Amino acid sequence: MTSPGLDPVFVREQVRRFLREDIGDGDVTTLWTVPDGTLARAAVVAHEPCVVAGLKVVAAVFAELDERVVTEALVDDGAAVVAGARLMRLSGPAAPILSGERLALNLLQRLSGIATLTRRYVNEVAGTSASVSDTRKTTPGLRAFEKYAVRAGGGRNHRAGLYDAVLIKDNHVAAAGGVAAALRSVSSNPTGDLVVEVEVDSLGQLAEALDGGARAVLLDNMSPAETAEAVALVRGRSGGDTVWIESSGGISLQNIRAYAEAGVDTISVGALTHSAPSVDIALDFDQ
Repeated sequence: MTSPGLDPVFVREQVRRFLREDIGDGDVTTLWTVPDGTLARAAVVAHEPCVVAGLKVVAAVFAELDERVVTEALVDDGAAVVAGARLMRLSGPAAPILSGERLALNLLQRLSGIATLTRRYVNEVAGTSASVSDTRKTTPGLRAFEKYAVRAGGGRNHRAGLYDAVLIKDNHVAAAGGVAAALRSVSSNPTGDLVVEVEVDSLGQLAEALDGGARAVLLDNMSPAETAEAVALVRGRSGGDTVWIESSGGISLQNIRAYAEAGVDTISVGALTHSAPSVDIALDFDQ
């Protein structure tokens, strides 16, 4: 999840699953309209400005359908392009290009939308020490792809799932009987290298978390002014300069700069993956 790219073996496995869902027993329209041996040339074109993500996934779609389809990426993932930019060239048998077109575009449009929105958030905090992080608010089955798109847009990944970090949220606190009780329960287990983070929504809870030994805190739904006060409280403690501080909840393009300037280490934004609009990208056959 932290590497800049995607595991090609994983991509291939997922692409096969996606193709089974879409093609099933066969693409009957293509089978019945395209003569055997028909060759084609095509281009993938952005119809609006965007940050590109997912070109290698597109290539994997066509490679899985027919290895004779040649794909050539004309830009790199993470590149910001203008409307009308050609992103990829394709050539080879027409039938597999037609059969893979919709899946390839669905993935590319979705991932480029996430990368584009992420870049907007990243640009808003430029010049501060804060990063922009994603969340677990991803599309089931697409998490690895969507988190890759966040990286392509310049953001960072939060935990990959429930297994690779401890994040004690409000309902965990309620079920455990308080912040201190939750931290004591976690400390009695072999956490190993797992990060342990505590969500707090008040300065009182924050102090309780710090008193309990928390080394990472999530400031939930605090205003920028409250966030600045919380940061001052953390940093004013002995060893507080090494405590990881995250802001989350109610973050938008309009206010993220204020949270960054409050001094937090990262700002997590669920909208990066749950609300990013797909980019208008097309696959056009040469006439």
